Amino acid sequence: MVLTKRIIPCLDLKDGRVVKGTNFLNLRDAGDPVELAQRYNEQGADEVVFLDITASKEQRGTIIDVVQRAADQLFLPLTVGGGIRALDDMQQILRAGADKVSINTSAVQDPTLISRGAERFGTQCIVVAMDVRRNFELSPERNIVGLPDGRECWYEVVIYGGSKPTGIDAIAWAEEAESRGAGEILLTSMETDGTKNGFDIPITSAISGRVGIPVIASGGVGTLDHFYDGFTAGRADACLAASVFHYGEFTVHQVKEHLATRGIPVRL
Repeated sequence: MVLTKRIIPCLDLKDGRVVKGTNFLNLRDAGDPVELAQRYNEQGADEVVFLDITASKEQRGTIIDVVQRAADQLFLPLTVGGGIRALDDMQQILRAGADKVSINTSAVQDPTLISRGAERFGTQCIVVAMDVRRNFELSPERNIVGLPDGRECWYEVVIYGGSKPTGIDAIAWAEEAESRGAGEILLTSMETDGTKNGFDIPITSAISGRVGIPVIASGGVGTLDHFYDGFTAGRADACLAASVFHYGEFTVHQVKEHLATRGIPVRL
């Protein structure tokens, strides 16, 4: 059986509204999360992701009421992340109607949260989100990745919405997340986020080749072919996008039709 590739709209939330920025900065309003999620539901999205992008930085929990409103109206899997620091937070979000929780900063600070979450709720519920950026200070203990322009770098994990470097190698962290029970990796490159220049193919492909769990490519879609590149060159299992959907440049259905004509198996 051929596994279909997933198209996932991502809704970054701040103060209960959907926002979108470039390289994690200059956020602008993009609408009501439940209305947008409903639209993507109708367009044939495979899943929707809600990320409460300032929850960790502001040291508060995720907005449960938005999750409940969305879960009441949607008939597709919902993943929720942002400000999840404990098993109780996970339980609250799953109880509110989410299918999966996404952990990022808290997983880096306490990797046992991945294994404890997987043990209690099942690996299928635990998504480890990784924000990464290129670091050109090479050293032998890093996983070196070649870039299309011939340069080499390693990718560093950053936390708190991209504002704090950790010194952690992204490929090693993805492998650890898998070994601890993560069911999926949601990979966002700060280099490409919001740029419309396409996914960061070198790191997407590198991590996809090193882990056995699904990798969701995120950050940088601007054209229909960027989705195709994410699945082929990037070897991703799912492609996630935000602004091209929020501002009506493409519908999910248009993306899937384009992919189907190019031989990518999708659920139409």
